[in-house]
Amino acid sequence: MAKTSPDSREGLAYRYADTLERIREQTERYNRPDGSVRLIAVSKQHSAEAVAAVARLGQTDFGENYVQESLAKIRAVAAMLGSDSSPLPLVWHFIGHIQSRKCRDIAETFDWVHTIDSEKVARRLDTYRADKAPLQSLIQVNLQDEPGKSGISADRIGDLAALVDSLPNLELRGLMAIPRPQTEFSLQRDVFRQMRELLEHHRCRHGRMDQLSMGMSDDMEAAISEGATLIRVGTAVFGPRTINQST
Repeated sequence: MAKTSPDSREGLAYRYADTLERIREQTERYNRPDGSVRLIAVSKQHSAEAVAAVARLGQTDFGENYVQESLAKIRAVAAMLGSDSSPLPLVWHFIGHIQSRKCRDIAETFDWVHTIDSEKVARRLDTYRADKAPLQSLIQVNLQDEPGKSGISADRIGDLAALVDSLPNLELRGLMAIPRPQTEFSLQRDVFRQMRELLEHHRCRHGRMDQLSMGMSDDMEAAISEGATLIRVGTAVFGPRTINQST
């Protein structure tokens, strides 16, 4: 019998079902309400064909990191699914570092942006989002102050949140983090717990801050235990990356 390759339709279906089961098990274990955790299938460096295949399985939320790669892919996926009656409308999340010169493309193309980390970026996204529904927006936090990593320190959240909340074409929804990799479950939880506490603190002033984007393939269980609502999973769904990175 021929083996199923990781990027085959059967391999994608298996990986997708397994990821959903992992999420279901953790939501039950920690008494999270049904539907309180949304899977974002991170499709960066994966083909439009793979995205369309996962969409046909029922997935609606997809995350992309690289603007140029995503623009072509989003158009290709729409064309592939255009004649299908079953897939629901897709929701596209930008989860990569935001370059100022890419703000127009992001604002015009994506439904969510997870990585606002400066006043300049926020204002540019707001300017280019005119005539569309507000861009669902999260602030990226560099909680461990890692050099070279995007995001703001925890003590700067208040000022940036106030600005984003004041911009008419952005809707402030919460916080996002990419913690330093940890293998111990308790250490993973420590960082995610701090993120949950930050969200609870700032929600007092900005009531629509109800989303925590945190947790990936290797730490989603810890993230769910501490209140993650958006889980960003790539390899566990799609397998090894198949195309070259582009900005």
